[in-house]
Amino acid sequence: MFRLDGRVAVITGASSGIGAATALLFAHAGADLVLGDYASDGHDIEAVRAGVAAAGRRAVVVGVDVRSTEQVDSLVAQATDTFGRLDVVVANAAIARLNPSASLADHDWSDTLDVNLTGVWRTFRAAIPTMVAAGYGRLLATTSTVGTFEAWEAHAHYSAAKAGIAGMVRTLGAELGPDGITVNAVAPGIIETPQTLDAVNSLGPEGVADTAERLPVRRVGQPDDIAGAFLYLASERTSFVTGQVLVVDGGQLLVRG
Repeated sequence: MFRLDGRVAVITGASSGIGAATALLFAHAGADLVLGDYASDGHDIEAVRAGVAAAGRRAVVVGVDVRSTEQVDSLVAQATDTFGRLDVVVANAAIARLNPSASLADHDWSDTLDVNLTGVWRTFRAAIPTMVAAGYGRLLATTSTVGTFEAWEAHAHYSAAKAGIAGMVRTLGAELGPDGITVNAVAPGIIETPQTLDAVNSLGPEGVADTAERLPVRRVGQPDDIAGAFLYLASERTSFVTGQVLVVDGGQLLVRG
């Protein structure tokens, strides 16, 4: 039902976790892809490219630091330069750094917002003119239950950025609806990714396992759980859904605290 045949999607943070899973699911749904890769993360984007090829679709890999307007513009331009169109953007690149508020320096605050919030805006902004001209588009972002709906101690910068995404998609949904563009975000709960398994800046393996025992569904999320939500929002079936934040958390918000 939720197909992307003939569509072209740009995905940032595509080399691991949610971004990689979304790229592979989109390929199986019929989309060709432009994959944003930040090589310093050390993840294997070639494995994602190979998975896309195995699904019978094409992928272009572009190195990008979403803190750079020039690099983001170049990434998004690859869609039309290579495939002649741009239909879907998934702004997914993000970082998480543990930093108690009393010692949170201006640089650390600014760097997190530059990646997690302004990086989403840069990616959307680069795509909007092409989508307006086509009269069609799906702008999608990865936010979080953190910031948007709940707290995360020692992560004020991360929380502020993720809450900002929610405000952004609501305003852009209203602004771009007349142009045939929908704008939505997915708010994951605890998803087992390299980021959440980082024991220094996030929960680590033990924290992830502990969370699983407390969720109504009795497991933590997997990247495919979020990829499925993005596929739903990227499809033509959701033309009446815009400005929304879709929570995918296994019932975490029902029981936390």
